[in-house]
Amino acid sequence: MALISRRTSARVLRLHGRHRLAVGVALVGAVLLIEPISAASAFPNPAPVPLGTAGTFTVLAGSTVTNTGSTVISADTGVGGNLGVSPGSAVTGFPPGVVTPPGVQHLGDGAAGGAQTDAGHALTVAQGLTPNHTFAPVWDLVGQTFTAGVYNDPSSFALSGTVTLDGGGNPDSVFIFQAGSTLITSASSVVALTNGAQACNVFWAVGSSATLGASSLFNGTILASTAATIGDGTQIQGRVLAGSAAVTLSDDLIHTPACAPSSGVSQAPLFGRMAMGTTAAIFLAGAGVLVVRRRFRRSASAI
Repeated sequence: MALISRRTSARVLRLHGRHRLAVGVALVGAVLLIEPISAASAFPNPAPVPLGTAGTFTVLAGSTVTNTGSTVISADTGVGGNLGVSPGSAVTGFPPGVVTPPGVQHLGDGAAGGAQTDAGHALTVAQGLTPNHTFAPVWDLVGQTFTAGVYNDPSSFALSGTVTLDGGGNPDSVFIFQAGSTLITSASSVVALTNGAQACNVFWAVGSSATLGASSLFNGTILASTAATIGDGTQIQGRVLAGSAAVTLSDDLIHTPACAPSSGVSQAPLFGRMAMGTTAAIFLAGAGVLVVRRRFRRSASAI
């Protein structure tokens, strides 16, 4: 509050009640831009979403898998790394895309069908969890840090930059994001892991479709009810599991990691992006204070 002069403060006291309320809301909003509620809260650690046989698939679609370019699908030893389609059976673009052994393709067979059943069950379980925090519709996760918990948006989650998932030193920390409709990330966006958080314990339960922008770095298993589109040159540590429609790939790297301390995208390159996000939040908060001060002057002069 040091940014507001004593003279301005005196004028505030003379404002009508509704003006004081509006000012208070504006200042609280400015503070929340600097420290989002999700970053300040510690919630109980949820159990991992049970994937069943779907966990042996790195990419799974309902109708078709379409690829352009040299996409590589792989997995840690013992995880699976399969590509599958069910109830459809069409796969295009493999080759030049590669499914790295021991991963194989399951096209409309019993293994793919069973995996779809298990993926559907996993999505139902994830969507049915009671959220620890619910965001306003179409919430952008950019610049925020999350501890373990269940986070919900009844509409859609967006990501226009970097979001950080903080394991708090616990490699078993679980992060579940429930999107009522879509998950949409911008080009070059990043889901970053820190302090022991692992991609194997991150789940994105998406009510319709997921779209990742080009050159993104993404962590976690996507459970999309319908389709998933992965932008050109995107790197994913996790899975892309789409229920009823297509998975579209383009020169991507998709790797399913085992739960181990070394899992996750390296954090070293992200410090610059994170610093930019913090600077932007502080700038916006300062701009909000300036707007409030100008309104103080206009209201006081009208009294």
